[in-house]
Amino acid sequence: MHALPTHDALRQILPSVIFELADRFVRAGHELSLVGGPVRDLYLGRVSPDLDFTTSARPEETLKIVSGWADNTWDVGREFGTIAFKKGEYTLEVTTYRADAYDKDSRKPVVAFGDNLHDDLFRRDFTMNAIALRLPELELVDPFDGVSSLTDQQIRTPGSPDISFSDDPLRMMRAARFASQLKIEVSPEVRQAMSEMTDRIEIISAERVRDELVKLINGADPRAGIDLLVDTGLADRVLPEVSALRLEIDEHHRHKDVYQHSLTVLEQAMELETDAEGAVPGPDFILRFAALMHDVGKPATRKFEPSGAVSFRHHDMVGSKLVKARMRALRFDKDTTKAVARLVELHMRFYGYGDAGWTDSAVRRYVTDAGSLLERLHRLTRSDVTTRNRRKAERLAFAYDDLEARIAAIAEQEELDSIRPDLGGEQIMAILGIRPGPVVGRAYKFMLNLRLDEGVLGEEIASERLRQWWAQQPESQPSVTE
Repeated sequence: MHALPTHDALRQILPSVIFELADRFVRAGHELSLVGGPVRDLYLGRVSPDLDFTTSARPEETLKIVSGWADNTWDVGREFGTIAFKKGEYTLEVTTYRADAYDKDSRKPVVAFGDNLHDDLFRRDFTMNAIALRLPELELVDPFDGVSSLTDQQIRTPGSPDISFSDDPLRMMRAARFASQLKIEVSPEVRQAMSEMTDRIEIISAERVRDELVKLINGADPRAGIDLLVDTGLADRVLPEVSALRLEIDEHHRHKDVYQHSLTVLEQAMELETDAEGAVPGPDFILRFAALMHDVGKPATRKFEPSGAVSFRHHDMVGSKLVKARMRALRFDKDTTKAVARLVELHMRFYGYGDAGWTDSAVRRYVTDAGSLLERLHRLTRSDVTTRNRRKAERLAFAYDDLEARIAAIAEQEELDSIRPDLGGEQIMAILGIRPGPVVGRAYKFMLNLRLDEGVLGEEIASERLRQWWAQQPESQPSVTE
């Protein structure tokens, strides 16, 4: 942890827009403080892109103060005391002093505006976020030893954690998220409260849980966050498929620990993310979540064979369905859900390539089925190798190197990423003399499979093969145009 910069250094480090805003509030007779994440991040040696403030001014007064100064404002959070606005390149949020609490069966906070900074800091989630810089004098206000929490690398709450989590149960998810993002641990008291209050998360909307989960997965140490959710039992409520991966190890240890394997795959997938200019810029939630969830079908498909082996037949297909159901329950958008589920479905496709070898047709199908997810599938498949057997790991890596080389070679020849049949729909209808309808779709699918299986045939040969196929169809009869 870094020391807080000196007053003069802070003046140089912090954006001037902060002090411009502070002057306007002071002239209007109101208090204003920089609060939470931006102050915490100064101790972590960085300047936060988020500029969050707390004030004695009510929302309508804040709007008056920034009117004519801010480039534009929006008050969608006005009900909760928050006014957001743009000034140049910066987005700022100013929130009235407040204290939130949740009714027992409510999903929404009951907002009570406060009148002092101390009480506002007390109602915040964690002590490391209950730190403020009073403006414009840059006086540090830390009544709950948030700086000590950062020094000790522990997440604590300003008051009793059970009261804090009862007031806002989402804070339990936020604790796991910060464990991932900041690579710090939760205090024993916070961990115990999380374990005892998991049922309270049920009152929180799926969308809010989802948003915290995404931030956790995209953090620097998602293993720490997932472990915390699982160990406290919170995952049983929000991500039960991951908890279920802790398969009971049989006395003969005939299969690996699927839960720990999945976390290792997640970490290995993270290592294969690229920079912003690469194929899979990190953090990539789709790749990371697919890595975590790729084996969630195993508990339902585990079978002890007569030979003593353990099998998980079709766990890829079962897992894909489970992933879709869970992501829909968490209100993920359709595209993200489809992408993660597809990667889970395809993650076993590669196995056997090194032993049996694939035809060019099989390689084409692999690429076509992966579509835009191919680069992620490459990384997921490579990450799925966690064996301690060095020879096996090297053999699988060599086989996948070979597959990628073949994909590149075929792509160079055939522009594989945009495979189309030799004949389009209009040509099919003209050759067969048929009108638009389901039959055209079947014929097009036949031509696409022919293209995948045999490569480019050319229009003449493709037309002949189409006629041969048509002659074998029940619809084959004198054409409607004759």
